Amino acid sequence: VALEDLLRVHTPEYVAHIANGTLPYAEQRRIGLPWSEAFVERAFRVVQGTLEASESAMRHGVAMNLAGGTHHAFPDRGEGFCTFNDVAVAVRRLQALGKVQRVAIVDLDVHQGNGTHGCFAGDPDVYTFSMHGAKNFPFHKVPGTRDVELDDGTTDEVYLDLLHRHLPEVLREARPDLVVYLSGADPHEGDRLGRLKLTFDGLMARDRYVIGSCREVGIPVCATMSGGYGRDVHDTVAVHLNTVRVLRAYATG
Repeated sequence: VALEDLLRVHTPEYVAHIANGTLPYAEQRRIGLPWSEAFVERAFRVVQGTLEASESAMRHGVAMNLAGGTHHAFPDRGEGFCTFNDVAVAVRRLQALGKVQRVAIVDLDVHQGNGTHGCFAGDPDVYTFSMHGAKNFPFHKVPGTRDVELDDGTTDEVYLDLLHRHLPEVLREARPDLVVYLSGADPHEGDRLGRLKLTFDGLMARDRYVIGSCREVGIPVCATMSGGYGRDVHDTVAVHLNTVRVLRAYATG
């Protein structure tokens, strides 16, 4: 990933600490991962994947980074396994290149995208929409454009009803040139950290509704995997794979 792209979002001091291995131990603990060369490579590759996926979505209608959605990273710090905010870097790059002006971020990972909200605070051209666990991490929420808090144990029916109520208003208010969709497998009932009760079918219905609603009106969708912490890792993989299947059905070649 180019330094120029990172610096549209992150502070020079923070990027240097990550690249040079001078990140204080307390900051490493906040991220939740120890510093190493592999850690740095992973952080850079995650961002580059979303940069490429966002460009591909603009060309083909849909695309996905099979990583990314590192939505707890702020301009000057990381947390919650998130080092750089790949979504924010990708949006700022497309705006700088003149390929988009207005963007909507639809974040359906079970954890609020506090870092993303912090990156875009006060920017009327970036609409941040999050549906997340009310009692889940992060425990200090950063207000986005539209936040929907979910009770522990939320089921498919309740979740999908809320999504159907809010998403049309999001798209109408945001008028986006691109939607970045953080899908997330962690709302699944088998997730160790999610605390919700969505099924495989419910999450696939979620994906179909979000992606279909955008593509029916010609809005490109760039998706990222975001979180997933299944008690059985195969459950997490299955949720992500279903998201890929839905995206593929809308691909134009």
